Amino acid sequence: MSLFCFLWTPLFYLFRRSLGDAEGGSGGALALLLGGVAAVFQISFGPLIHSGGFGLSRWMSGFVDIVALPALIPILVYLLFTAFRLLSGAADFTNFALLWLIPVAAIRSVGWSSLNDPALLVLAPLLWTAIAVGIPFFIGIAASARPWVLILAGLAILAIPVLAATTYWAFFSQRTLSGFCLLLVVLAPAVVSVIQSAVKSA
Repeated sequence: MSLFCFLWTPLFYLFRRSLGDAEGGSGGALALLLGGVAAVFQISFGPLIHSGGFGLSRWMSGFVDIVALPALIPILVYLLFTAFRLLSGAADFTNFALLWLIPVAAIRSVGWSSLNDPALLVLAPLLWTAIAVGIPFFIGIAASARPWVLILAGLAILAIPVLAATTYWAFFSQRTLSGFCLLLVVLAPAVVSVIQSAVKSA
């Protein structure tokens, strides 16, 4: 499972690149550097939320320390970079986020290896990918949509990290059926995005 955590993100990035869907972005080296700094920072200072049991604190821990925030931060950073025109080339939120998450996944795989917990070593990387691909997917829809579609896309962008954290909480709480159902919902936008890229490259 540690190997999965270590390899999933870079392999998914390479797969996406093979579809010709990671060519236009910029700031790849910067993403790797900042991702490494972010991972070392969290390892050094520990979790921001100290959870206990299976209640709200566990959900908050999943959102802030494990699942949602680690994948949201690179998207927000890239949004700032594009807003201030600090990067050249076409915007590619997913490319930047996935590259950022490569060192995060590598360091987390080492830190979590002793726990041998599938919710951390397998589920968390999948949920990072769901956020890193799913949110930019809806950003793309919102950028060229009618007002009512823009509202729906905005709601989806807000819902993905919340559902991702809830998915982690469900599996941690051994609500396996609910967890799998939520996982399918959270992964659906990323799967659709990959299918679209595959069709375009065919």
